[in-house]
Amino acid sequence: MEKVKIDPIVFWSSLIVIVAATLLLVLNRETAEPALDGLMTAITFKLDWTFQFLTAGLFILLVWLIFGRYGKIKLGEGKPEFSNFSWGAMLFCAGMGTSIMFWSIMEPIYYFTGPPFGIKPNSNEAAEWAVTYGLFHWGILAWSLYALPTVTIAYSFFVKKQSSLKISTACRGILGKYTDGWVGKAIDILVIWSLVGGLGTSLGLGVPMISQVIGEIFGMEQSLKLSIIIIVIWTIIYCSSAYLGLYKGIRKLSDFNVYLALAFAIFVLIAGPTLFILSNFTNSFGLMLQNIVKMSFYTDPINKSGFPQSWTVFYWAWFAATSPFMGLFVARISKGRTIKELISAVLLWGTLGSWLYFAVFGGYSLHLQINNILPVTEILDAQGGPAAIVEVLKTLPLSKFVLVFFVILGFIFLATSLDSATYILSAIATKELKEKQEPARWHRLLWGAILAVLAVALLLIGGLRVIQTSAVIVSVPVIIIYLLLTFSLLRWLKQDYNLTSPLSVEMEKKVNDINQHIG
Repeated sequence: MEKVKIDPIVFWSSLIVIVAATLLLVLNRETAEPALDGLMTAITFKLDWTFQFLTAGLFILLVWLIFGRYGKIKLGEGKPEFSNFSWGAMLFCAGMGTSIMFWSIMEPIYYFTGPPFGIKPNSNEAAEWAVTYGLFHWGILAWSLYALPTVTIAYSFFVKKQSSLKISTACRGILGKYTDGWVGKAIDILVIWSLVGGLGTSLGLGVPMISQVIGEIFGMEQSLKLSIIIIVIWTIIYCSSAYLGLYKGIRKLSDFNVYLALAFAIFVLIAGPTLFILSNFTNSFGLMLQNIVKMSFYTDPINKSGFPQSWTVFYWAWFAATSPFMGLFVARISKGRTIKELISAVLLWGTLGSWLYFAVFGGYSLHLQINNILPVTEILDAQGGPAAIVEVLKTLPLSKFVLVFFVILGFIFLATSLDSATYILSAIATKELKEKQEPARWHRLLWGAILAVLAVALLLIGGLRVIQTSAVIVSVPVIIIYLLLTFSLLRWLKQDYNLTSPLSVEMEKKVNDINQHIG
């Protein structure tokens, strides 16, 4: 098989941008942190409406694609490469990482003490909304942000037979020849930066949490050395999986990950207050359905509580920043699926997995709090989220075993995200990548090493939070990428399947105007 070659401009430019930006941010951390925090606040408060309409609009567009005549379009010839289980496992694990482990336990507690809509904190009404908002933030609208890029990239790669797995290539339907110029290169470099920033967020949550649990198991003090050891172990796991490739490594690790995650959720459901968890989920689910439109467009401009900006808008921005990676990876593993199958799987697999964890773990932590079994809110305020998670886990039967299982699951969960990310980073920086080809092994390992070194360096100088914040800021130009991907897909559908609705005619006019402006 023909050897794949790196794209030197994208590879070296991305590397230089990442290293230079990281050094500048970290060396000037004292001034950078408040500046970035201020910028992030400005984004979430001034562009709240933008992210709200973007997310809701994408969901409407995706429903149209599912139930319209384009849903039957097949993405590539032949049968699907992966079983439904392995396919769903890979897309869920790539999108979640350790984030779902942390937030499913802690997020309802945050909502209990700081509820929306002017509800009294720590009240019964606040408790009712605690899991409800978790279901909303990690539900079908959130996964819509992942689904649209996935469809366009899969169409580009498998139907239009584009020669590379890149966001810029998927925008060719609107950008045309500019895809191969500086515009396309800039898009790919931006995507790599957003991906690295998103991984910084995952590491920023995962490392302290796993470190805290390991410290509890072995009676060790929290230390920088322990955190570095954790990162090294993670690196060995995800680099081994990435080295083995998509078929032998990433797929098998994701399958194993899902089995462990399901087993853990079932154990907590049975060992915990089963009836309360099921009843509370049912009530929360109904409350979400009744108020989903209100929650989707809630900006609180009169009372200015900041709740929707701090939570909903922040989440939409964070998911948007990581969506190019998810789109690239899930598109790559979706050959042989129809557009309807692909969108439905992303929305349903992701949503159901997230809801399971929030129902079980969110319901359990809320039960401990409202029944005065464990003062979760006090531990959270005094010692932080990782310490609160340890205390919640210690209330379960066989707590020593539970803590060990939680550490193993945490390692595997983040490793599945990181090996998928390593695969995609190397794919973006590869010149051409045909259907059956994979990025070179040395290239995948190189990006794995770069991520590890970056994580350790940031940990040593306390810069993980700066990278997390910058990842959200990157979501602003990603909004433009969403528009490019949407117009590109609709234009291709018109060309290939005679899309002649008034909406498409207007889209075509806008596309032509954009091309003339670029020219």
